[in-house]
Amino acid sequence: MPTTTAAAVLTEHGKPLSLQDVPLPDAVEPGAALVRITCTTLCGTDVHLWAGQMTFPGMLPMILGHEMVGEVVEAGPGTTDALGRPIGPGDRIGWSESTCGHCYGCAVLRQPVACANRGYGFMQRADRPPYATGGLVEYCYVTPGAAKLLLPADVKDTWASMSGCAAKTVLRAVDRAGGIRAGSTVVVQGAGALGIFATAVAGIAGAGTVITVGGPDDRLAAAVRFGADATVSTDLDKDQRIARIRELAGERGADYVFDLAGAPTVAEEAVAVGAERGTVVIVGSTGFELAPVPLGAVMGKELTVVGSLNGDIADYHRSIEFFQTFAGRMPWDELFSEPVGLSQAGACVESMSRLGQIKAVVDPRLP
Repeated sequence: MPTTTAAAVLTEHGKPLSLQDVPLPDAVEPGAALVRITCTTLCGTDVHLWAGQMTFPGMLPMILGHEMVGEVVEAGPGTTDALGRPIGPGDRIGWSESTCGHCYGCAVLRQPVACANRGYGFMQRADRPPYATGGLVEYCYVTPGAAKLLLPADVKDTWASMSGCAAKTVLRAVDRAGGIRAGSTVVVQGAGALGIFATAVAGIAGAGTVITVGGPDDRLAAAVRFGADATVSTDLDKDQRIARIRELAGERGADYVFDLAGAPTVAEEAVAVGAERGTVVIVGSTGFELAPVPLGAVMGKELTVVGSLNGDIADYHRSIEFFQTFAGRMPWDELFSEPVGLSQAGACVESMSRLGQIKAVVDPRLP
């Protein structure tokens, strides 16, 4: 069993990642696994962490990446996946966030996303045991509390990796909205990986009209390929966007609005274009900055406003099933850039920060 792993480590916000050798635990605990990473897909959260837009005291140094899959090198005694299936060397697995199982969120709410001690790779410093829990590594230590899943052979590494955050986040948001009614009008705010995937999901779910708001133009073109009936550019100002969406959605407005952008005015715009008794789902607005929300319109339209935080192992499992079921429905592979090795991971993060890639792919087996 390897004692160290190559890793791309974030040591300073906004600076190039540092290629280092990071220690691995001496032994694999019961319920844990050591995995050789075959695919890590980068997420918008990785970009925010790199840039320092999301930060907390003492978080550095850290290893980015929380969407990844790999092949088990060694499994601790009694290690199983979330469905109780034994995990052993050679198995291909993915995993969701680690949870403690005994806090209020875990024990009373029965919601893993509400775990007070919930962690991804970004909750663990790279200079403290178990060291390598992020995705930008050659070997990753998957902790006992991480919910693991044996992966079917017919779901590609990139799809399974994206299911670990982006895809499950969107599917949970749709679930939180109560599903999407057939023939309804859906507005998707955001044209990143989540927004484009949500555009596809809305169409597959039976929406009559899907309007995607975002930019730049190449991403809006991608949204059309993934089922958008119309797009609205963020090059327009707020009032122009609202007017254009109302024009496209019709007099009644949008039955569902999904915030997958997190921009300062998304809530105001969502409420403005929402239909009577419509539903607004807040997914992309991270942080605690105040945003203007016209509460009179929320009341007057009797809007339902719900929050949706990432997803748990159930959403991850449904994401895998989604890709199995709809493998041929959309050009999913267009979401992903060509894989690169760890040496180019930092360049990928920086490129994504400039909207140069929708979803970067790192394969640590490459040079």
